[in-house]
Amino acid sequence: MEFLHDLQTYEFLQKAFITSIMVGIICGVIGSFIILRGMALMGDAISHAVLPGVAISYMLGINYFYGAVFTGILTAFGIGAITQNSRIKSDSSIGLVFSAFFALGIILITRARSATDLTQILFGNVLAVRTSDMWLTLAIGSLVILVVILFYKELLVSSFDETMAAAYGLKVRFIHYSIMFLLTLVTVASLQTVGVILVVSMLITPASTAYLLTNRLSVMVLLAAFFGALSAVIGLYFSFVYNMPSGPVIALATTALFLLAFLFSPKQGIVFRKIQAFNRKKLA
Repeated sequence: MEFLHDLQTYEFLQKAFITSIMVGIICGVIGSFIILRGMALMGDAISHAVLPGVAISYMLGINYFYGAVFTGILTAFGIGAITQNSRIKSDSSIGLVFSAFFALGIILITRARSATDLTQILFGNVLAVRTSDMWLTLAIGSLVILVVILFYKELLVSSFDETMAAAYGLKVRFIHYSIMFLLTLVTVASLQTVGVILVVSMLITPASTAYLLTNRLSVMVLLAAFFGALSAVIGLYFSFVYNMPSGPVIALATTALFLLAFLFSPKQGIVFRKIQAFNRKKLA
């Protein structure tokens, strides 16, 4: 009850609440397509590779959004260029590019003067969300949701079978890089909430939780968005009440929800499968 009272009283908490929910929603939505396409490593790569762009933005005194988006897109195209023009496989090229960008980001952090702000970018601090961050997150969230709604069929076909999608005349490579662009935007929007290090948990875990509960993509996207938002609210509550860092608490909340689904999912849960196996042996 005290949390609800503070939520109604303090503007900074209201901004944190709105921003964290939107981050949870858009991470769940885009994360659903990421895990279906086997691109979880790409999400990890882009989340780490935006760090030098953030550091350069702080050093130049401009909004970190521009530098982060630039390096995120550069990372996506760099990985694609190495994979398509050499014998190096995609997982190796991802490791190669993202480790180089992340190392460069760490070096630039040591050169930047805004060390405190950059630490927040690394680990997140949703309670320090500014009004500009909130509106930026809402804008990115609206764009991501609109694109998914308008091009749902194309995303559906290309996510499950790229060969069939190409046979239908869809521009598979364009769709791939469009998803990379949306992933970069979502990653940047999540920086203030969960940080560079933990954003991958918001991208992968809620979508993985939803994947255990349904076989339909539309339902999976909705469930992933719900679990992402729920995790963000739970994390915000505990980080505020117990004065803990928001990013790690939100990441642990996503993991807790996944473990519940992993154990008790009606079709995929370990507990229910054990019960079904026991009942079959009993009837045999």
